Amino acid sequence: MLARRVIPCLDVHDGRVTRGVGFGRAEAGELRNVGDPVELAVRYNDQGADEMVFFDITASSQNRATIVDVIERTADRCFMPLTVGGGIRTVEDMSAMLKAGADKVSINSSAVANPDLIRAGAEKFGSQCIVVSIDARRVAPEQWQVFVQGGRKTTGMDAIEWAIRAVDLGAGEIVLNSIDADGTKKGFDLQVTRRISESVGVPVVASGGAGTLDHLAEVLLEGRADAVLAASIFHFGDFTVGQVKDHLASRGIPVRRV
Repeated sequence: MLARRVIPCLDVHDGRVTRGVGFGRAEAGELRNVGDPVELAVRYNDQGADEMVFFDITASSQNRATIVDVIERTADRCFMPLTVGGGIRTVEDMSAMLKAGADKVSINSSAVANPDLIRAGAEKFGSQCIVVSIDARRVAPEQWQVFVQGGRKTTGMDAIEWAIRAVDLGAGEIVLNSIDADGTKKGFDLQVTRRISESVGVPVVASGGAGTLDHLAEVLLEGRADAVLAASIFHFGDFTVGQVKDHLASRGIPVRRV
């Protein structure tokens, strides 16, 4: 078994890291201010994080400079790979983020609206740079649909089928976000994670629901994920990256040590 990755996630809103529950919205006052994204990234880098993900949750052409500045300053101080998503709609947007210091770009709603963006990005930068993030919600037993617009609008697309298509188009990694579990700290959706992990031939990063150390181990073992992404448990001091890795190792899961 290859080493499993532990990835903190920073949701950036107007240059600050925020956190909500179930895809909480800034305009509804559902987000908590957590801190400065660069300082948090440095903290997690020092703790031994394998990667860092930034999601610009207020992404627009007007504030693109804000997230570019965050990526540039983080890349200057950290040595772990950086992924950035939010508002990336064109190959030119991808190029701007990669030039700023990101190693990967994550696309979500824009990939649903224009699947050819996956292919175009993979052809220009390589599949290893293209991450497709999927926001999935359970709509019936054994059925999950893809949602967009921050989890507020269903596409009617089956999440598993969309993951398979995204990889066929050139995605080198899938980030699977469970809307139902996001921010609840009650555990990952093991069922959909395993279904997608077994259906695609690229790494799957599990996101949404981490609350205990066992939750992280379970989604790697039972959910067959290749990596775990978490926010609240790190931001609010529940656990350090090192504590997570110690626990995973105790469960027989290989991890990279600092």
